Amino acid sequence: MQLYSYFRSSASYRVRIALALKGLSYQTIGIHLVKGKHKEEPFISVNPQTRVPALKLDSDDVLIQSLAIIDYLDEIQPQPPLLPADPLLRARVRAVTHIIAMDVHPLGNTGPRNYLLKKLNLDLETVDAWTRHWIEDGFSAVERMIAPAPYAFGAEPTLADICLIPQVFNARRYKVDMAKFPKIVAVDEACQRHPAFAAAAPAAQPDAE
Repeated sequence: MQLYSYFRSSASYRVRIALALKGLSYQTIGIHLVKGKHKEEPFISVNPQTRVPALKLDSDDVLIQSLAIIDYLDEIQPQPPLLPADPLLRARVRAVTHIIAMDVHPLGNTGPRNYLLKKLNLDLETVDAWTRHWIEDGFSAVERMIAPAPYAFGAEPTLADICLIPQVFNARRYKVDMAKFPKIVAVDEACQRHPAFAAAAPAAQPDAE
């Protein structure tokens, strides 16, 4: 498999964690978002949405969108499972996942930030404040929903941790005061000690700068 990724992309980070948890090997193809490589060929032919991640399978089929990719990985490699067996707990894990991936992340993603900076001509300080606001808004909810033990929902990492940890990385980049979210910090600390999360970290990627 080939993973089209950018080392700081939190969506790519999610897929890297899932691949590592599943013990699946892959080749990284770095797509530099800041340099606009996602808007150029040959990547446009790989993913017409021009976003990372994209996962090219050995069959040459290409999967896009991080959660869809992770669902696929969980189906082809069921162990370890990324969702709990209990339906109620599974719904709670998915709720945290959706808060991060659908509410928080899109508002601070590269595309919206560039639009605010380059099209609406907002200054960087204002755009960073916008990004922090939406991270803190989502984290305030997540903080009340998780119960570190040591991971967000128990003794094993789930999809919630896979989505949360990359967003914590983003939060620190944008100088969010993480002291307000001690449970999230505790989960992050537990995940950082897990080899799969360490292998997926931005600094460990071949395209890291």
